[in-house]
Amino acid sequence: MTPDTEPTPKRQRAEDPIAPVSRRSFLNNVGLAGLGAAAGAVLPLDSGPSPGLTSTAQAQTATPPTGAPQPQGPPPFDYPGKEKGLVVLGERPLVAETPEHLLDDETTPISKFFIRNNGQIPEPAANPDAWKLTVDGEVNNRFELTLAELRSRFQPRTYRMVLECGGNGRSFFQPQARGNQWTNGGAGCAEWTGIPLAEVLQAAGLKDTAKYTAHYGADPHLSGDTTKESLSRGMPIAKAVEPHSLIVYAMNGEPLPNIHGGPLRLVIPGWPGSLSHKWLTRITIRDREHDGQGMTGTSYRVPNTPMVPGGKADEKDFRILESMPVRSIITAPANGTRLPAGTRNVAVRGAAWAGDLTVSRVDISMDAGQTWTQATLAPPRNRYDWNRWTATLQLPSDGYYEIWTRATDSNGRMQPPVAHNWNPQGYGGNTMHRVAVLVG
Repeated sequence: MTPDTEPTPKRQRAEDPIAPVSRRSFLNNVGLAGLGAAAGAVLPLDSGPSPGLTSTAQAQTATPPTGAPQPQGPPPFDYPGKEKGLVVLGERPLVAETPEHLLDDETTPISKFFIRNNGQIPEPAANPDAWKLTVDGEVNNRFELTLAELRSRFQPRTYRMVLECGGNGRSFFQPQARGNQWTNGGAGCAEWTGIPLAEVLQAAGLKDTAKYTAHYGADPHLSGDTTKESLSRGMPIAKAVEPHSLIVYAMNGEPLPNIHGGPLRLVIPGWPGSLSHKWLTRITIRDREHDGQGMTGTSYRVPNTPMVPGGKADEKDFRILESMPVRSIITAPANGTRLPAGTRNVAVRGAAWAGDLTVSRVDISMDAGQTWTQATLAPPRNRYDWNRWTATLQLPSDGYYEIWTRATDSNGRMQPPVAHNWNPQGYGGNTMHRVAVLVG
């Protein structure tokens, strides 16, 4: 994860400049299997100036003239061990999101897990067991332990937990916010195995002056300047000592892959993924709020006072982004699915999560939110796991339908129809997810 202050990537998703798409061209281009890498993003209902609000009528505009240039898909993704269906959002640093229909597994496979980097990707560790972690700062016992020593000294834990980029949903803001234009694919839910950060800090002996953590990793700055950190974020001690905050060395039962921060990283669930530092080498305990790369200005911060969209930010009126907002996605059917004529019952399923909170309910609609059907929630395996949900929609006839999903958290806050609380870096864009299907 990285502060989203980099320039807009040269290679953007094909749908970033939103262009009118007719229902005819939509179905001709999609076929029966859905929209592939652009699922959940290029919808006929997203053909207007305000993504997420365009009507079905607008979706059925005229087909582009014969011979007119046709929209090109996103660049193909090719990375060892990864699904080719992931969508490249940026190449320097490498950033790729997971289309919603590829998040249909209860536990997200490594091959489908999104990628977010700050700087250059370091070379894989030649000897992972010899990888060293230093804990220093406002502690009584500064120490340096290898990964092998960490594993032998502390009892590991395994939890299935959501990891989500702080900018997930950024593309839903109007006007466009800075940074990689995520839809809903900057999230995944893997099984993480590691050592509770609280136990390591307890061994170090926190001083009374300990207030905040500061994280450092081995990834070089994009410029190659060794005096610069690609990223250095931190969190209050209260979050650091939560039982589910882990120093992780395994993912889905396998040694943590290099692309996901192996051999050692933090996983701090519920908060922006930038806190879950990859290629972790040092944790410094500070007596004040950390001011490293990604902690100041508007990086990972949201306004206290609602801004005029596109307005100038008053950095003094910003607070650090902590718990992520409630979000639900539809993972089946995929956007663009065509169902046989006469189909009257559609099984819908997906996932929902809510940062530090829990999901209280998920509802789905097929009439633009006029009526809602409550979905059935499966219980999470542990705190910070996502809720898988299922529902069945009854269709009155053949035709074109848009299925919406809306989650509500344990504080009663639900997903909005449009991205609200505009901010320069586009945090908190948790709009209702929608997919389009055609019956017959």
